Amino acid sequence: TNMKISSKARRLAAAFVVAGAAATGGAVWAAGGGEHTQEITQVKWSFGGLRGHFDNAQLQRGFRVYTEVCSRCHGLKRLAFRNLVEEGGPEFPEAAVKSLAATYQVDAAPDDEGKVKKRPAILSDYMPSPYKNEQEARASQNGALPPDLSLIARARGYETNAAFYMFPINFLKDMVTAYQEAGSDYVYSFLTGYKEPPAGTHVADFMNYNVAFPGNQTAMPNPFAGGDGLVKYDDATPATVDNYAKDVTAFLSWVGDPRLEERKRIGFLAMLYLAVTVVLLGLAKRRIWKDIPH
Repeated sequence: TNMKISSKARRLAAAFVVAGAAATGGAVWAAGGGEHTQEITQVKWSFGGLRGHFDNAQLQRGFRVYTEVCSRCHGLKRLAFRNLVEEGGPEFPEAAVKSLAATYQVDAAPDDEGKVKKRPAILSDYMPSPYKNEQEARASQNGALPPDLSLIARARGYETNAAFYMFPINFLKDMVTAYQEAGSDYVYSFLTGYKEPPAGTHVADFMNYNVAFPGNQTAMPNPFAGGDGLVKYDDATPATVDNYAKDVTAFLSWVGDPRLEERKRIGFLAMLYLAVTVVLLGLAKRRIWKDIPH
């Protein structure tokens, strides 16, 4: 950041970038406090829009990225193994998920003496956390607590400091396009936002510079520091960091909103029903009042 540029000028510049991004669907700069900014990229997701839906193949790839990279530190306590089989999700074969579940150990029911033993997980069990408790998690991460990722795409988002006259325009644009993917855009931008800090920027111990994270410094190291080829895909999708980020973000978005397709389908039918009702009521009104003088 150029120290000679005033804070007001920086906010004004950020607002113009945001306005341009709203029209082009490209990168969005959300200005934060002081000299920090968030660089957020809007992605064209398959599950975006009024008729959006999850791509089963992408969810399967995203689950693979999660299990091979993210699950070492982050849990998914709201995801049951059976969800991986259900319609609208990754839709893995049931036998494969049963075999996967059996590789995890969960607490069994207490025996007659009240002792709790371990047993292989089954489809109805939820995916266990990689840590026994919060203290163990913090101890392994230099005091930082890796968040559970079950609702991360729903819980996160970003704000823009656009000029006041842009808010009605952006609001209407989001309504027309049914934009609800701010959390997904944030997660993707965060995963691809690890950069070398600008000259003169102090990065605290055990922190990493990330252009999408508020304040630009995060305790989470770059999960894809190994670069392209870190995770091998079974299909023809290129094994690149960009695809890793998109696929695991889509998977986490599904975990946070597994009924998205059903919700959109019901919403679309409800809007269609209301439209037909309005037409019928209008015709009924005209018929009832047509012979009554005004």
